Amino acid sequence: MLWSRSALPYDMFDVHHTDREARRARRMESIYHVGQDRIWDGRDVLATLIDRHGKPRLADRERRALSRIFSVIMWGELAAWKISAQLADVIVPLPAKLAASSQVHDEARHFYVMHDYLEALGEKPPELDKWSRRVLTMTLGTKSLAKKLLGMQLTIETIALTIFQRVRELQVEPVLSELLPYYERDEARHVGLGIQMLPSLIAKMSFAERVDLAIFHLDLYGSAVMSLKSLEPSLVSIGVDPRSLLAIGFRKQSDIDDMLREEFPSWPQDPPEQRLFAGFCELLFPTGGPDAKLSSRARVRAALEVIRRRRPGVLEIEADKRASRRTDNLSRAAVDG
Repeated sequence: MLWSRSALPYDMFDVHHTDREARRARRMESIYHVGQDRIWDGRDVLATLIDRHGKPRLADRERRALSRIFSVIMWGELAAWKISAQLADVIVPLPAKLAASSQVHDEARHFYVMHDYLEALGEKPPELDKWSRRVLTMTLGTKSLAKKLLGMQLTIETIALTIFQRVRELQVEPVLSELLPYYERDEARHVGLGIQMLPSLIAKMSFAERVDLAIFHLDLYGSAVMSLKSLEPSLVSIGVDPRSLLAIGFRKQSDIDDMLREEFPSWPQDPPEQRLFAGFCELLFPTGGPDAKLSSRARVRAALEVIRRRRPGVLEIEADKRASRRTDNLSRAAVDG
């Protein structure tokens, strides 16, 4: 489906569902209704947390680092607001349109609350680095519904959930630590729209269209990892190991793939682009962390060994797996209510 001039979809009810499609439609509609039940007042929540803990206070270095990381989140929420509005306009089936409309409201709240938090922190949000901007621009600009869902629901949302989880676990700043679960619950619902819609769109694609989507996916993930690399000094400043973020991100992506496979058994297991991505991560974030003294040749060799399955990648050597599974909000219960 390509973007076109908006029109009233008078045929939106002329749809006959199989039993499986009807179940998916109910799940997408539930995203909207659960979202309505769980709406939270961003001004009230943030004010209550500041009353409880006082204004956010950190040493200069940690404050600047936290500001840079969550400025990326803030601008990402603005992009998500715009993208979800695009989806709500172009999607025709009512249940999916309702789910996208619910997300518009959530993302607007996420944007202004994060802006207000950064203001309370005493920091003016800087502009995005070029790689973060590229991830958002690619998703905003594509005219393919499948690419937009892949970029928004299954990539940008997953990245946000990963950062929220790790920063919350580390208790970097008390107001933020208690604020992030509100974001996580909303973002977990948003992923549900992509899980329910994307595979059926891919099933109708030609081979060339699927290859084009896979290239887009790899490009998007590569840009996201480069963005993470640019944030590495800030992450390390607040005690976040970038490899731990990658590990949690891989875990969440694996969980998403499992959910997709439950609904669509033909969903690919360990697609080639995933191994390429794992190798790229090993190249940029080698075993041993940022202080690892490895030559460029050694890094390339390690990355190739990951791609060829001759050594484990980030996911397989995840030291934080138990904590990730215990605190992960990305579950069917979160999506279905």
